Amino acid sequence: MSKRAVLEVIALDVEDAVAAQAGGADRLELVTDMAADGLSPAPATVAGIRAAVDIDLRVMLRLADGFAAGDVDHLVRVAGDLREAGADQFVLGFLDADGAVDLAAVERVVHALDGCAWTFHRAIDRAADRNALRRRLAGLPGLDTYLTAGAATGVDAGLPTLLAEAERRGEPGYEQQLLVGGGLRLEHVPRLRGAGVHAFHIGGAARPSGWAGPVSAGAVADWRRALDGEDAA
Repeated sequence: MSKRAVLEVIALDVEDAVAAQAGGADRLELVTDMAADGLSPAPATVAGIRAAVDIDLRVMLRLADGFAAGDVDHLVRVAGDLREAGADQFVLGFLDADGAVDLAAVERVVHALDGCAWTFHRAIDRAADRNALRRRLAGLPGLDTYLTAGAATGVDAGLPTLLAEAERRGEPGYEQQLLVGGGLRLEHVPRLRGAGVHAFHIGGAARPSGWAGPVSAGAVADWRRALDGEDAA
């Protein structure tokens, strides 16, 4: 019996959150505006979702499309507002114009989180040097997860990178959980599980009607069964 896999589902509102939890999600990533690949939700949305479900929530800290931090003072204020609304886990990631991690921006926001757990998101898939990014972030408080497809275009292209990074578990910069998402499909799961990947992130895969429609509890349950089947294999 291998370790139970974590299933994280993107939720935009209370309806999504309730359906995802009913389907067996372990955690939600809360965002708004998927046309911009996911921005920070309103504090009222976070408060409503926190009241509606009892699974973990990771809340996006991102002001605009792209991977530049933008107005860091504003980001810090947003983080404070979201914490007041009940958020205690976050998702963030900023790059500079050269594709290196914007460490100054990340450190300022992480300081405002005051020890909250957080994920560095798919900005890593746009980084000029993934290994250098990981090493520069090593030791920052609260960083426990990297959300990555292994490549900017998705898991199909990134699978070799994901498998290689899974093999480096425990090395400096590779202690965090590998959360795989971005073009992830069920057929990817056996190889990833076989390599020791224990966390999976879905967005569109949980929405049979596309992003215009809600999360489907049934679609999430299909993923839960598939992951649990791999656990028992």
